[in-house]
Amino acid sequence: MSNKKIEDVEMRAVDGDLGGEKDPFLGKSSSPVRPRRDTAGWSNVVEKLDHSPGASILAYCLSSISMTVVNKYVVSGSSWNLNFFYLAVQSLVCTLAILIFRQTGIIKNLAPFDTTKAKKWFPISLLLVGMIYTGAKALQFLSVPVYTIFKNLTIIVIAYGEVLWFGGSVTPLTLLSFGLMVLSSVIAAWADIQAAIDGVGHSTETSAALATLNAGYAWMGMNVVCTSSYVLGMRKVIKKMNFKDYDTMFYNNLLTIPVLIVCSLLVEDWSAQNLERNFPIETRNKLMVGMVYSGLAAIFISYCSAWCIRVTSSTTYSMVGALNKLPIAVSGLIFFDAPITFGSVTAIFVGFVSGLVFAWAKVRQKAQEAGILPTTNKPTMSASAQSNRDANS
Repeated sequence: MSNKKIEDVEMRAVDGDLGGEKDPFLGKSSSPVRPRRDTAGWSNVVEKLDHSPGASILAYCLSSISMTVVNKYVVSGSSWNLNFFYLAVQSLVCTLAILIFRQTGIIKNLAPFDTTKAKKWFPISLLLVGMIYTGAKALQFLSVPVYTIFKNLTIIVIAYGEVLWFGGSVTPLTLLSFGLMVLSSVIAAWADIQAAIDGVGHSTETSAALATLNAGYAWMGMNVVCTSSYVLGMRKVIKKMNFKDYDTMFYNNLLTIPVLIVCSLLVEDWSAQNLERNFPIETRNKLMVGMVYSGLAAIFISYCSAWCIRVTSSTTYSMVGALNKLPIAVSGLIFFDAPITFGSVTAIFVGFVSGLVFAWAKVRQKAQEAGILPTTNKPTMSASAQSNRDANS
């Protein structure tokens, strides 16, 4: 369908150009027509880009990688302890950006704010606060590769939650991917602990480095629970409320702002000395830019995800998500002081393979389900409708 649209745009542009050239009655006064052709040419390029699978995949990967790297940069300071404030800034920036985009017409399908829906959605927003806070704390104590590998464990909990509450199923190939995910996490933990004992990639003493890792693993475990609860709870509520992508983002960020601000004021240290430690003069501007970007990146990732699903398929999107784990993990080795050892590289590789196996298991499962569908009386779906249905499932 996307190729047909591109061809239609190209044909309309060519027809317009030829029409201008064949008219013998257009003199010098017809020169203003040229900007129209230039505009049509630019619109054609934008249209092609909008329907390009490669561009959508690249945009999704870059937005995801940059989000993780920026988050790690902000919270990786040795004295950083204002996570609630950081997350409040993220939510505030994201909410303001959504409202501005709606006013300018960039976002057109955002429904007006509904108090009743907000009350029903508020428990989901509280789960989101738990998810993003524990994730930020885990990322503060763990390296990006280890954090990325352990994040795979969330997939296992969500999968079995779907089996219990939504009648899902787990195939043998999916079980194999789960085993590889657990194995990669064990290898990553072993490699990280061994590196701390040997002093590789850690500037602190062994006892302090191990204490940091233990804190990171504890926060990571809580993040797995919070993330699974959030995803499963959102799936249950979102269908009842008929929310679209931007509705979900808008309510999530808007409702979490007061919670995060109150938590920050009650729990975190707002003394001048602590603010100076968290925002040192030499990196203050960079930290502020990173905090603002992280709020905008949430919109970028959401848009790029929807874009990728729209021009490819939910299956391709899941494969890209699996493949994207490798560059995210490697980015932690490049940009931060993550220990590069045989164990860490092996853990990244096994985690990468587990993601591929899981994505392939989903592809096979969907293919088997699709093979059953023709025997039913359901009408045939268009490609876009099928993609939307896959994305919602």
